[in-house]
This record gives sequence, structure tokens and C-alpha cells, in this order.
Amino acid sequence: MRRDPDIDCAVRLRGEAVVVMGTVLRSGVQGLTLTLCRGLHGLSGRGGRLIPGPRLGAGSVRPVATVSAGLGEAEPSRRYQSHIPSSRLQKLLLASGSALMALYNPYRHDMVAVLGETTGLLAIRKLRDTMQNHPEGFQILQERPRISTSTMDLVSLRELPDGTFGREYVRFLDVNKVTPDSRMPVKFVDDEELAYVIQRYREVHDFMHTLLGMPTNILGEVAVKWFEAVQTGLPMCILGAVFGPLHLSARNIQVLVTDLIPWAVRCGRTAQCMMNFYYENRWEQSLESLREEIGILPCPTVQS
Repeated sequence: MRRDPDIDCAVRLRGEAVVVMGTVLRSGVQGLTLTLCRGLHGLSGRGGRLIPGPRLGAGSVRPVATVSAGLGEAEPSRRYQSHIPSSRLQKLLLASGSALMALYNPYRHDMVAVLGETTGLLAIRKLRDTMQNHPEGFQILQERPRISTSTMDLVSLRELPDGTFGREYVRFLDVNKVTPDSRMPVKFVDDEELAYVIQRYREVHDFMHTLLGMPTNILGEVAVKWFEAVQTGLPMCILGAVFGPLHLSARNIQVLVTDLIPWAVRCGRTAQCMMNFYYENRWEQSLESLREEIGILPCPTVQS
């Protein structure tokens, strides 16, 4: 079959655009880091002072000094080890570029992470406030637990009885060949407590897959994004929920629209806030009872 030269040209241009956008984003991040280093060096000779940042909490990223350049008594911004300070304009550019890249390739988790950090400030604040007003959520904010292979005993979780939350979570990791260590550290959220909130959201994402019974393919990810969009209001989740189906086949779009989206939206509305559960203390609880406690509805049967 003869190939259409117009189609070949369009594919080639799209590929070149992706390469250029990736280069721009990498250069932007490197430039921000260089700017921070130069700023700290310059303050040492102009009467600037370093002020210790607040504690992030056990198991989380260590805070580093925050900068005050002697510009009055305004409270200095709070920072942490992985933080990259950025202006509103820089955040806008990063948000725009990461949105394009994430829409083109939903599996670019680094771009999805940047998009969430640069567009979700209001939603993150609301989540933080919700956690502060809930006993279990408040405990999480105080203790700052992290989810990784270094903080969990996966061997012990595999030995739990079938049907427990811990056993089914590890089964999800094994079946889908994923690891909790894949979550990117937060960089562009300027408040360290809000940075922890978005980090916590990322790290409980696989718990949501387990609770909702969704795989890690695009269909499953889009269904989870609809649930998270209703639960969190994060623009990143809304964009993923709306534009994610562009990568699906016609058959899967039909399944998503007729079955999964209505179910995910109902779950998001009726369930308690996903951030208010200390999942690490629920390993031995049965998966079904945890679903009932949170308010997650049974998943509809999807014909393959």
C-alpha cells in the first residue's frame, strides 16, 4: 500500500515537536536550579542570611535552609531538599509544556508530576485543610509517613491471607509489574506542608488502583483519574480524565463512557476523602471491609 506523504510529514513533525518540548522543559529545570545556586552564592556577599526551614516530618524529604535577603521582615518561603524555587511565569511555562507532553504520552510520569505541582495549588490547600479536620488525616500530616520499598515490608505483606488489603496491594504490584519507588519527588510546590500533601497523593495512587480494582493500562488509569478528579479537584486529574480517552480504542471508549465513568464519578462523590486513611495501618484489614468503610462501590463487570 502506498503511504500518504502528508501523513508521513504530520507524524514526523509531531515527533520533532515532542523532542523540542522535552528539550525546553529539561533546559527550564536546569536553568531554575542554576538560578537558585547563583542566588544563594550572591546572598553570601550582600548581607543575606540563611534561616532554617521547618521540619518535614519522619520519613519525608529533609528540609534545607530557606533564603532571606534582608528585604524587611516578611516571612521567608519554606523550602525542602528537592525544592526548585520558581516564579509564577516559570510555573506557567512549566505547566503549559508538561500539559502538552502528558497529553501526548500519558505514561510520561515526570511530566504528569510537573503538571500536578504547577496547577494544583488551590486543590492541594483544600486537601490539606480536609486532612487537618479529620483525626486520621491529621495524624498523617503530623507523622508524615512515606510509601516505598524501604518503608514497607513487602515480604511480610505477601504472607498475609488472601483478601487482606496488604496482600491484595502486593498482588497488584506483582501483576502489573510496578513499584512504589517510581513516584517522583515534589519540586515546584513552594510550601513544604503542601509539598507533602501532593507527595502523599502520588504515593497512595496505587492504593486507589487496588481499592478500585483497576489495572495500570490506559483504560484503568483513566477510570482512576475520574475518581481522583472528583475526590481531589486537581486540574491534572481532570485533564487526565477528559483527554486520556483519546488514546483508547472505540470499544474501550464505549466501555469507559457507559460503565466506568458513571461508576467512578459515583464512587468519588460518595466515598470519604481518600487522603484521610492511614493505609499503612490497614494491611491486615480485609479489602472488602476497607472499601465499605471508605464508601467505594462495587466495580461494574466489564466485558473484555
